[in-house]
Amino acid sequence: AALLAITDPVKPGARTAIHQLKRLGLTVTMLTGDHSDSAGVIARSVGIEHYKASLSPQEKHSFITELHAHGEQSVMVGDGVNDAPALAAATVGIAMGTGSDVAIETADITLIRGDIQLLPYAIQLSRTTLSNIRQNLFLAFFYNVIGIPLAAGLLVPVFGSAWQATPIFAAAAMSLSSILVITNALRLRTVTICTDTNQPAL
Repeated sequence: AALLAITDPVKPGARTAIHQLKRLGLTVTMLTGDHSDSAGVIARSVGIEHYKASLSPQEKHSFITELHAHGEQSVMVGDGVNDAPALAAATVGIAMGTGSDVAIETADITLIRGDIQLLPYAIQLSRTTLSNIRQNLFLAFFYNVIGIPLAAGLLVPVFGSAWQATPIFAAAAMSLSSILVITNALRLRTVTICTDTNQPAL
């Protein structure tokens, strides 16, 4: 008599990625159509406390919609045809580049290399991008609050003719404002998150 055990291999770096997602303040839940015993083994091996097994595609979709009904936002990551309904329902759907065409077409974002370790980087990059946009809007607003009165000569009666903007000054100021915004946006190139490969790229 013999006992043959077959298990699904865990993606390299999956445990590291889960740890980083938790550090970003996210609650990680695994949704799978696999048997509960198999799902439990995989979940524990990568550090996932919450998982739901033996789910149909519709049940995965329902799980996402229930989160939204309670005011939660969701990020769904999948690579199979069975994940497509949940990917479409999620606030943000992320497909692995090595997954099915249906999943890739349904998702909002595709991780080209199919590397699970890029997931925390993608989330960190999106958060930093939104913060950068707000900073640039503030810079533009603050710059115009000062520049428009100068250009219109509104400060001359109060501070004298020295506060009258000349055409050369106005052109230089406009160029400087563009440089400030572009320079701030270029900081996004420095966004990193620690990975085993240390090669964050989408």
